[in-house]
Amino acid sequence: MQKTLLLVDDDEDDCFLFREVLTEVDSSIQLVNAQNGKEALQMLWKENAVLPDLILLDLNMPKMDGKQCLDELKKDERLSQIPVFIYTTSSQSKDIEYTLQLGAECFITKPSSARDLQTLLAIIAPNMRNINNALQLLNKYPDWVLSNA
Repeated sequence: MQKTLLLVDDDEDDCFLFREVLTEVDSSIQLVNAQNGKEALQMLWKENAVLPDLILLDLNMPKMDGKQCLDELKKDERLSQIPVFIYTTSSQSKDIEYTLQLGAECFITKPSSARDLQTLLAIIAPNMRNINNALQLLNKYPDWVLSNA
C-alpha cells in the first residue's frame, strides 16, 4: 500500500524543494500539499478522503495557521490518529511547548540546507508507519528536532 504524506505549507519554494528532495529519497511516497490549515482540513474531511500516514504542518500560514489546524485535527476522532510533525521556521520555545502539548509528535525547525532536508526525509520516509522509530532517529538531530519521545 502506497505511503502518503501531507505537507501543509504556504511557502512555494519550500514546497518545491521538499517535493524534489522527497522524490530523490523515496519516489514511491505520494506527497499531497495544502496551502494552509483550512485547506488541509477541507481535504481531510471529504467523505472519501485518503488519510495520510503523516502530516507535516507549518505554523505560519494565512487563513488558518498550524496551531489552529493541529487543534482541529486532534479534536476529530478520525483525524486525531494521524501523526503530526510540526515543520516550521520557528524555533520559539512557546511554539514548541504549545504544539507538543496539543499532541504534535515532534517539532522540526526547517533545515537550512537541502542536504539537511535530505537527511531528515531519509529518516522520515522509511519510518512513516513506525513513528516511534522515526522519533528515536530524529532525536539525534537536536539542532532542528524536538519531540516528546
